[in-house]
Amino acid sequence: MIQALAIDDENMALEVIKSHASKVPFLELVAVFTDAIEALEYIKGNTVDLVFLDINMPDISGVDFAGLLPKETMVIFTTAYPDYAVKGFELDALDYLLKPFNLGRFLKACQKAQEWQLLQPGIRQHHLYIKTSEGQIKVKFSDLFCCEATGNYVTFHLRNQKLISRITLAEIEKELPPHFIRTHRSYIVNAELVDKAERHQLILDGQSFPVSMSFMDTVLGYFEKG
Repeated sequence: MIQALAIDDENMALEVIKSHASKVPFLELVAVFTDAIEALEYIKGNTVDLVFLDINMPDISGVDFAGLLPKETMVIFTTAYPDYAVKGFELDALDYLLKPFNLGRFLKACQKAQEWQLLQPGIRQHHLYIKTSEGQIKVKFSDLFCCEATGNYVTFHLRNQKLISRITLAEIEKELPPHFIRTHRSYIVNAELVDKAERHQLILDGQSFPVSMSFMDTVLGYFEKG
């Protein structure tokens, strides 16, 4: 899950980003600011992976602000002025969104951030955030047994509970580390928690999860190598 914040001196622009961000399953917009100095103080005390940053702001320009961020923080510039694009990329900005931008363009920029985060050496996430009807819930990979797809929903089987989220199995698979393996078109299983691997099923904490014919060789090969 990418932890992001947005900075823009116009509230309407922030509302657009909030609306778009709510539709991106791997992105959590943790805060928004109209004051760049307040945003900088927030970043100093909190984990922020990505900043959506307006360039033309009154007290400090987005270009100058970007230079104050930690090197590992990703930046996507947002502005109504196309002339700033070259300067933005000179600062190694991940992307440049020209206002007004639609959801498709916003999602493309977010996918760039996701790809960049996954490519960074030494970064290993130990959890993900699951969007449910009760809000975003943090789930440790070590507590997650299995992801089970039913239509457009996924049930997350945890040690002591189940969570349901409106997301596809293909989308959640991109956020999981390599030891989560596909055993069935409707199942992804945490291989590190498997107690017993059989030809047609995996046993985890007394629960059985199916292995279909199409995934059998891959699943058995994983455990034979282990």
